[in-house]
Amino acid sequence: MKLKRRRKLVTYLSILDQPVKFNPFVFSRNFVLWALLGLLGGVIAGLYWITLEFLTHQFTFFSGWSVIPLMAICGLGAGLIIHFIGDPGEIHLIVNNIRFNKGKLDPKNNPSMILSSLLCVASGGSLGPEAPMVQITGSTGTYIGKLCRLKGEDLRSMSIAGMASGFTALFGAPLGSSLFSLEILHHKHAVEYYKAVIPAFVASCFSYLVFAFIVHLGLGPLWDLSAYEYSGLFDFAYAVIFAMVGAAFGWGFIICAKFFKTLFEKRPIPIYIKTTIGGILLGVIAFYLPITRYYGHHEINDLLSANFSLTLLFAILVFKVIAIAITVTSGWRGGFIIPLFFTGATLGLIIHQLFPTVNLSLAIVSCMAAINACVTRTPMSTTILLATLTGFGHFIPILFASLTGYFLAPRIPFIGSQLKK
Repeated sequence: MKLKRRRKLVTYLSILDQPVKFNPFVFSRNFVLWALLGLLGGVIAGLYWITLEFLTHQFTFFSGWSVIPLMAICGLGAGLIIHFIGDPGEIHLIVNNIRFNKGKLDPKNNPSMILSSLLCVASGGSLGPEAPMVQITGSTGTYIGKLCRLKGEDLRSMSIAGMASGFTALFGAPLGSSLFSLEILHHKHAVEYYKAVIPAFVASCFSYLVFAFIVHLGLGPLWDLSAYEYSGLFDFAYAVIFAMVGAAFGWGFIICAKFFKTLFEKRPIPIYIKTTIGGILLGVIAFYLPITRYYGHHEINDLLSANFSLTLLFAILVFKVIAIAITVTSGWRGGFIIPLFFTGATLGLIIHQLFPTVNLSLAIVSCMAAINACVTRTPMSTTILLATLTGFGHFIPILFASLTGYFLAPRIPFIGSQLKK
C-alpha cells in the first residue's frame, strides 16, 4: 500500500515538473508553488498569532511582583524545551543557512522554536515573533522546494519566499517585508538574491490575504502618529540629525548586547539556567517599568498616547535597551526588530520634549529608522516598513534617516553572519 502511494506521489511530481503547455502568460508552475507557499505561510502565521495572543492574554493576569516568578518560570520552561528538543537557532543561523547552506532551513527545528518562542514572547520578553515566524515559514519553503525537487537558486528562492511570507504576516507590509527578507541576508550584496524577488512578492501577497482573513487584519497604519506636514528643506537636515542620535543608541544597544553576551558565556552553563537568569532580570525590569514588558507591538501606541515625564522616558529608553540585550543574549527566542522600533519611538519623544518646536512624528520616525538600520543593515526595507506601519506618507525623510543609520553603523555587523565569507 505504501509503495503504491509513493508511486502516485512520484507520478504527480513528474507531472508538476513538466512545463504548462499552451500557456501564453508569464504565469507558470513556479507561480503556483509560490502562491501555495504564501497560503501555507499565512495559515501557519495566523495559527501562531492566535495562540500567541491567547497566551499573552492569560499571562497579563500576572502583574506587580508576580511578574518576576512568572518570567523566571517561563524562561526555565523555554530553556528546558531547547535543551531536550533541540536548539532552533537564531536569526544568525537563518541568515547563515540561506547564504552558505544552499538556502536550506531545517524543519526539524520548528517544534522547539514554536514552543520556546511562544513562552518567551507571551510572558513578556523584549523580543517579537518575527524571527520564529521567519524560521517556521522559511523552513516550510525549503520543505516544499525539496518535495518538488528544486535545487540551487530555485530552492533558495523558495526558502526566501517563505521567510518573506512570515515577515509579511506580522508587519502587514508585503513590499517592505519582501525586501527585508532579501536585504537582511547581506546589506551590501542583496542583489545576489535577485532571483528571489518575484517569489517573495507573490508569497507575501498570498500570505497577507490569508493572515488578514484569519486575524481580521485591516488596512492602515499600526501605530498612531500625529499628522506630518512638510515644512521645508530643513526637515531633511532634522531627519539626519535625529538619525545620528538614533544611530548612537544603536551602537549603545550593540555594545550592551556584547557586554551581556560576555557575561552569559563567561562560564559554560546549561541553556535553561541562562534563560532562567534572563527571566528573573527581565521580570525585575518589568516590575519597575511595566511598559518595557513585551516587545512593543501594542506598547508603542501606549507610549504615544501617555504623557510620561522626561525622566521616566529616559528610564524607559535605557532599561528597554538593556531588556532587549538581556533577552537576545540569555537564550530567549524571538526577533528584535519591533523592540528596536519601540526604543526609537521613545527616543523621538525625548527629543520632542527637549525641543518642543521640532515635529514629533518626524523625530519619532527618524529615530526608529536609524536604530533599526544601524543594527540590521536594512535601509531600503526599513524605509518602506516604517512608512506602512506609521502612516508617515513621505518616504524621503525616512530614507535619509535610514541611510544615516546605515552608514553610521559599526563596521562589524551585529548579525555576524551578514559578513561576506
